[in-house]
Amino acid sequence: MTDLTSRVHDLMPSVLDDLESLARIPSIWAQPEHHDDVRRSAVEVERLLQEAGFARTKIVEAGGAPAVIAHHPAPPGAPTVLLYAHHDVQPTGDPALWTSPPFVPTRRGDRLYGRGTADDKAGLAAHLAAFRAHGGNPPVGVTVFVEGEEESGSPSLVALLEQHRDELTADAIIIADSTNWAIGVPALTVTLRGMVDCVVTVRTLDHAVHSGMWGGVVPDALTTLCRLVATLHDADGTVAIEGLHHAVAADLEYPEDRFRAESSVLPGVEQIGHGSIVQRLWAEPAVSVLGIDATPVATASNTLSPSARAKIGMRVAPGGDAAEHLAALVAHLEKHAPFGAEVTVERGEIGESYAVDADGPAYDAARSSFRDAWDGTDPVDIGVGGSIPFIAEFARIFPEAAVLVTGVEDPDTRAHGIDEGLHLGEFTKVCIAEALLLQRLADS
Repeated sequence: MTDLTSRVHDLMPSVLDDLESLARIPSIWAQPEHHDDVRRSAVEVERLLQEAGFARTKIVEAGGAPAVIAHHPAPPGAPTVLLYAHHDVQPTGDPALWTSPPFVPTRRGDRLYGRGTADDKAGLAAHLAAFRAHGGNPPVGVTVFVEGEEESGSPSLVALLEQHRDELTADAIIIADSTNWAIGVPALTVTLRGMVDCVVTVRTLDHAVHSGMWGGVVPDALTTLCRLVATLHDADGTVAIEGLHHAVAADLEYPEDRFRAESSVLPGVEQIGHGSIVQRLWAEPAVSVLGIDATPVATASNTLSPSARAKIGMRVAPGGDAAEHLAALVAHLEKHAPFGAEVTVERGEIGESYAVDADGPAYDAARSSFRDAWDGTDPVDIGVGGSIPFIAEFARIFPEAAVLVTGVEDPDTRAHGIDEGLHLGEFTKVCIAEALLLQRLADS
């Protein structure tokens, strides 16, 4: 066991205490009633960074949620590393569905449960552990940037990065907001899909009419909407929109039984699309109906609905242009209007995909650090089907920096879902790996 590894093990009780303290704060920027909690969370983040030994810290805003910047200067000739995490969290959904209250961090077995215990307050905790393992004086410069609105799409992030560009410029950027491949198998995330969405509204009538008087001749809006969204896929579930980008996934096998267990798909439900599982999850476009507004069942009568609308989300394969893909989705919906219905589309959010050529000294240092932290297990390069659009902004604004996307999560973390939880054994290895990585980035 190296000195750094031993120090991390010694530090873990205090690191987990700090993580639990942060996870008790309901820092949900997406809900205005929690904006004061997000500000309270930022104050707590700054306090923890100050206690860790960062001499320069500040809370910053650019018209959105508060973020925190902390800086430790680089020794002469040493590189500077930017460590990213976010302190805001997703809404909890129905708290009654949680095994324990979402903002009461609770240890059960080998996990710590609670909203934000993994995504992404564990990312900040890992940064604190790595910095403390070096006694608050690592062999590289360290800048920490902790965002406060990532779960709301990072609307003010670009402004913050531009305003504080000089303070945030670094030779390497470690973004601790992804996942590892499996318990016991570390990973670097090298691709992420982009995302776009829109709201499509279908109208077939000026006003609701009696279904007995007019049904069979006049199409109702909900049936028409269903026929429209059905055109988004072919018979086998492959996306049927023209002009979309397709990439190539990392060469990993995702066994069928593991896929079914981790995705929670019901027995008997078939996969959609074609190609390998990782190809479809990481490197192909995907389209989903995210929600529908129509007459609720509880208040339905024998009436033909005049209008209905749906929110449609699309994941963009790595390397695809998000704006072009949104335009293709809109064009498809407008072109395939059933029965001559009136179709209007309101364009929504755009988030770019990300892909990196993960070669070079910084990536070599990361892989060797992972290998040592996981007791000789080689890390793998993975893609992620989800989206972290701000990573593309980091790469654009800091083009000379090596961007390393690391993970505090595992396939059963349930980030964004009920009973989100952090695997404590894996988290210790994450912290060891980052402490080793700071040393090896100095050596490289």
